[in-house]
Amino acid sequence: MTTNAPTKINQLLASQPGGVVLLSFWLAEQGYSLDLQKAYRRSRWLESIGTGAMIRTGDAVSYEGAIYALQKQNGLPIHPGGRTALVLLGKAHYLPLSEREVTVFGEDQARLPVWFLKRDWGVTVDYHQSSFLPSGIGMTEIEVKNYFISISGAARALMECLYLAPEKMALVECYELMEGLNNLKPVQVQRLLEECNSIKVKRLFLYMAKKANHSWLEFVQLSKVDLGSGKRSIVKNGVYIDSYQITVPKELAEYGERNV
Repeated sequence: MTTNAPTKINQLLASQPGGVVLLSFWLAEQGYSLDLQKAYRRSRWLESIGTGAMIRTGDAVSYEGAIYALQKQNGLPIHPGGRTALVLLGKAHYLPLSEREVTVFGEDQARLPVWFLKRDWGVTVDYHQSSFLPSGIGMTEIEVKNYFISISGAARALMECLYLAPEKMALVECYELMEGLNNLKPVQVQRLLEECNSIKVKRLFLYMAKKANHSWLEFVQLSKVDLGSGKRSIVKNGVYIDSYQITVPKELAEYGERNV
């Protein structure tokens, strides 16, 4: 093993990008036994960041490098979403109070591992477990340094913002983000609206798209979208929007009117 260890560690380091977490069980599946992993830690090729997770010794690993491991090595349906995804796509900018917070979504049964939760990634991770949208649809891949991770595409990310509103995100901010989404693909929007199980999200999304006067909305077949029945009061003491049967904040309903 001592003769073979340097060769195998070189193969490992060459096959995996820098800046990512390496999961112990995944390494074992690739032929790197637990004993060999211990040898690598003793030799300071690798260092532990918690039970079942390691990084290259001295490597600077961001939360994206952890997401890479969860997605590519563990196959978990966990991804950066909401405003964070829009920022990563160049569709939004962080507000000063939230620039150190990232939003991550996962399915109802997808739990973040202890090593992820205990590690200081330099940001606050706001994690939400929800299946209001099926995993895998409306996603895209981005390159982070020298590796790729899956994040929400623009349309899905905006829906995730609306899912968190108004408790975790202001509806006016959601609308400002919607204003910038003038080139969404109607086919993708159609599927997301049909698969989404949140009536609140769908009504708000369509209301904001219409208010923003986006041309792609003309190609969405609303007859195929279940918008439920009855009124939805998104906020108290707001303005009732009859066409979508929702009550929204007055500042949102009046947004832009002074400039017309």
